[in-house]
Amino acid sequence: MRAAPDSKISEVKTMDEIIRAVSKDGFVKISVVTARDAVQRANAIHHCSPTAIAALGRSLCAASMLGDLLKEENGTLTLRISGGGGLGSIIAVSDSEGNVRGMVSNPAFDLPTRPDGKLDVGGAVGKDGMLTVSRDIGLREPYVGSTELSPYLVESEQIPAACGLGVLVDTDHSVKAAGGFLVQLMPGAPEELITKLEDNIFMMDQLTTILDEDGADAILPQVMRGLEPETVLRHPMAYRCACSRARVEQALRQCGVQELQDMIADGKDTQVHCQFCDAEYVFTPAELQTLLDAENADAATD
Repeated sequence: MRAAPDSKISEVKTMDEIIRAVSKDGFVKISVVTARDAVQRANAIHHCSPTAIAALGRSLCAASMLGDLLKEENGTLTLRISGGGGLGSIIAVSDSEGNVRGMVSNPAFDLPTRPDGKLDVGGAVGKDGMLTVSRDIGLREPYVGSTELSPYLVESEQIPAACGLGVLVDTDHSVKAAGGFLVQLMPGAPEELITKLEDNIFMMDQLTTILDEDGADAILPQVMRGLEPETVLRHPMAYRCACSRARVEQALRQCGVQELQDMIADGKDTQVHCQFCDAEYVFTPAELQTLLDAENADAATD
């Protein structure tokens, strides 16, 4: 297979976007993401079952909204979900503009629909595990926080919550709608404001129905009903992987001298596939020898 170009950004033309708004009194901030194209891109890359893409899609939407809130221009945010279910681990990574990439360990795993006809995302993810959030803002070590997984599995379309995530899978297994919202209360928010938000979320239409029929702009007036929200920012987001041949070369060098020697001795091309996108990088034995020579040269100068 032909090697990928030296620098690859994997994305598609998209109508996906992130919207941020604030209530007139300044006590409530909300982020909304519509991500159908991004989630469908993930679906095409990983060949997911309907339940798997629903789980991965929710994770990508959550990571996008959280990553978009990073103040560091080159920061990244990673969600890792390990619930003990058949899907295995789910990883979703966002940059500071809400662009995402992700993967699921067992994308073909599926479960029968629940009695109410909905996808059994909770059963596929599992409930015995943790949700880990890592923020890399350019320091020596990333900030890592973990929480029990059960709050993530609460479906805001059924129970009032400050976060709503939804993926609607069509009958042909394509993604018909995907997105979510994240509400933040500022310090000093009065108790009656919290109650009003809870009531609004409880009374709103089904999230995926809003996304499918009316789009992300229709989420704001339902969640923020009576709070006079003002849109302060909106910009596109996409499924984007920043893998490159240079990064793969660095990863190969980190394999160590012995492993590089073994790959060279095999006499065959080495193919490296990106876990987040459909890029494949091919290295001939001669190219691997060049990497080995560079590694040996660096070791000699240490």
